[in-house]
Amino acid sequence: MVELRKRKAPAPPPVVEKKSKPGPKPKATKKEETVAPVDDDKPKVPQVGDVLDLEAFGGDLETNEGTATSLKKLVDDSKAGVVIFTYPKASTPGCTKQACLFRDNFVHLSSTGLSIYGLSGDSPKANTTFKTKQNLPYELLCNPSYGLIGAIGLKKAPKGTIRGVFAVDKSGKVLIREQGGPDATVDAVQKIVATGSAKEEAKEDTEKENGDEAK
Repeated sequence: MVELRKRKAPAPPPVVEKKSKPGPKPKATKKEETVAPVDDDKPKVPQVGDVLDLEAFGGDLETNEGTATSLKKLVDDSKAGVVIFTYPKASTPGCTKQACLFRDNFVHLSSTGLSIYGLSGDSPKANTTFKTKQNLPYELLCNPSYGLIGAIGLKKAPKGTIRGVFAVDKSGKVLIREQGGPDATVDAVQKIVATGSAKEEAKEDTEKENGDEAK
C-alpha cells in the first residue's frame, strides 16, 4: 500500500507596505529685503541755491605756500565770493590744461569780484611746483584730508579728487557745483560771470560798507 504524503501549504506572500508619496515640498519663503538705515548724520552734498554755514563747512586746509585757511576765510577775503575748481593731481596733462584755461581766462573770470582757486589733495610742495611752472596767477589749495573736497561732493572713493568746479557768493549761496572736464569747468564760471549775479552781490556789499562808513 502506497502512503500518500501531504503537501505543505505554500507560505503566504510577504506583505509589502506601500510607501506613501511625499507631499509637495513647502515653497521657500522669499527673504525679506532689508533696507539700509538712513544716516541722517551724514552731511548732505550742497546743491545750487543752498546757503551754507561757512563757519563750519569743509574744515581746515592750506594754500600752496603752507598758510592755514578755510572756506569762510576765503569768502570773507573776497569781493563777491569764490570759485574753486578741483583737479585730481598736479602737473598731469588734464589738470595742467584745466589750470592753464583758468589762467588764460583769469582776468575775465575775476572781473566781477570772484576769487579763483584751484583745489586738490596734493601737498604744498607739489602744488607750488605746479603753480610756478605754469605761472598761475591764483593760489592753489591743498586738502590732503579731503575735508573740503568731500564736503562739496567731489571726492572719489576711497581716495582721490573728481574734476569739477564749485562756487559760492559772499552770503554762502552756492552758485555752481558740478563735475566736468577742463573746458566745462571754465564754461560754468563764464556763465555766472555773464549773468552778473556775483557782481550784484559785490555791489551790494560795497554800498553797505560805504553806508556804514558814512554813519
